[in-house]
Parts: sequence; structure tokens; C-alpha cells
Amino acid sequence: MAHLIEQMAYVGTTPWHGLGSALSPKQPLEIWQREAGMNWQIQESPVHFKAGNIGNLGTIHSFPEQKVLFRSDTKAPLSVVSNRYQVVQPRDVLEFYRDLSEVSGYELETAGVLKGGRKFWALARTGQSSALKGNDQINGYLLLATSCDGTLATTATPTTVRVVCNNTLSIALNGTTHAIKVPHSTRFNPQLVKKQLGIAVSQWDEFMYRMRHLTERKVQYQEATGFFMNVLCDTHPHDALPEVLPNERALRKVQSLYEGQGRGATLESARGTAWGLLNAVTEYVDHERRARSSEYRMDSAWFGQGAVIKQKALDAALKLVA
Repeated sequence: MAHLIEQMAYVGTTPWHGLGSALSPKQPLEIWQREAGMNWQIQESPVHFKAGNIGNLGTIHSFPEQKVLFRSDTKAPLSVVSNRYQVVQPRDVLEFYRDLSEVSGYELETAGVLKGGRKFWALARTGQSSALKGNDQINGYLLLATSCDGTLATTATPTTVRVVCNNTLSIALNGTTHAIKVPHSTRFNPQLVKKQLGIAVSQWDEFMYRMRHLTERKVQYQEATGFFMNVLCDTHPHDALPEVLPNERALRKVQSLYEGQGRGATLESARGTAWGLLNAVTEYVDHERRARSSEYRMDSAWFGQGAVIKQKALDAALKLVA
């Protein structure tokens, strides 16, 4: 099977999917662009179609309301979009981090291309870091991702990574993520996004304060079961159980991660706590959930249904300490 990740570069530890080119730290963006497979441009062409009988040459017509986007290097088609569609180039995603790296101390850690160029991203460490009890280390990151097929707005997401298990979680408070989204009907303005992100990134201390509360919240067995049934099966313990429980395999797996099989599950911060519940779900989504490949799982964990499940788990965990 062809990899969903076409190309990727990283600094530091090999990513969990084992793909990509290893770079030494503090490489210039031009090196990142080449090694991450982002050294091409999205070009566009008017849509034309042939009207006529099969087998005849027919007449070529244009369709001015839409355009074809394609890669400059391989000429491979990427999508057909409205003429109003505002393209964000792969280099724009990396350039977003230039002044953040030079002035604010951000460090790129991964960047790459998904789905043949239809989606691309870069992830940088912000320098923010906190330790929960038991030396459970959490680092702050900023993920910038976009697509050229309409499946993803250009999105900047403050993100945390739990070091012991490499679980990722978007910073979200009061039920909403602090991601900044720029639809492709609007021109991407990096400076405006950074200004908006200044507020979101400043939420780090409050977010970690809430996470510390999760480490203090002890959870009984029945509560844990109810938590996982709610998050994974949309079922509450007091509900009448169906004959076949949806996502039963996922439920069993996430319970085993919580009960000690998960990476970091036996740390003081996680053992028998609401923080442990949350991390059992994030580890399941990031590393264990069924998918066609680990690359598809990553795409889901960051941008798709997996991200939705993690957000639901975070919301449910925060309700336990409300």
C-alpha cells in the first residue's frame, strides 16, 4: 500500500510511524522545505471539458467558475475548486515559523506532506513545558496545517505532547479548542493569525492548571467505565445497554491502557486519576486505533475523527473536576 505520508522530515526522536528524513537541529527553512517534500508549488489551470459524441473530437469548452489545482513538479492533479479558492503554498506553512524561530525561540520538529500533496503541515515546539506530579513532562507545540482540496481550512492549533507516550492533545478550555482557522475563501494572513494566536498560546498556564486538577481527581472503577462508554460508545452506565455494544473492541483496549498497559499509565499523575482516563483515550487514538495504516491514523488523530474523540475525552475529563 502506498504511504499516505508522501514525505516528511523530523528532528530528534524518530516519529512513531517510523517515516521521514532525520535532520540535525536548527536547520534553515530551505532545508526543511526540501527534506519535508514541500519544495514545489500549487499551480492552477482553468477547467475545460469536451462536448460531443463518444469517439468524436467534440468541442472544447471552458468552465470559468472553477479551476484545477496541480503540482508544479509532477503536474499531478490535486483538486478542482472554485475560482474564489485562495491557495496556501507548502512554503507558506514553513515560512509561518521563520520569525517565530528567529525571534521567539520556536523549533521545528516535524513537517511533511499527506495525500500526494493535498494536505501539508509543520509542527514546532514553542518552548513551553510543565511537569505534572511524578515527573510527567508536557511540552507545548504549535501545529500549522492546510489542504488544497477543501478538506481542511488553514489551521493553527496550540498543541501539547506528553513526552512519556508522545500523545498529542489540542489545548482547549471551556469546551472549545483555541485553534485559529482561516477558510480558503479568505486570504491567509500569517501576521494576523500570529496576533490571534498570542491569546491562545497565553492559555498554556490555565490549561496546565486544569490538567493538574485532573491528576488530583481520583476515579472509581465504575466512573472509569462510564467515562469510556460515554466517550467511545455514546452510552452512559445508567442507559439500557444494547445487545451489541458499539466500539466494544475500542472500549476493552482503552480500559486496558488505563489499567496499566498504556505508556505512562502507572505514573503517579495517571494511576487511578482523571488524567489517566484522558491519556488512555489519547494513546488509543494516536497509537492503537484501527486504521488502514499508521499514516491514516495520524491524519485522523490530528485532523479527523480521532481529533473529535480526543476533544470529547478532554471535555468529559474536565467535567469531572468542574
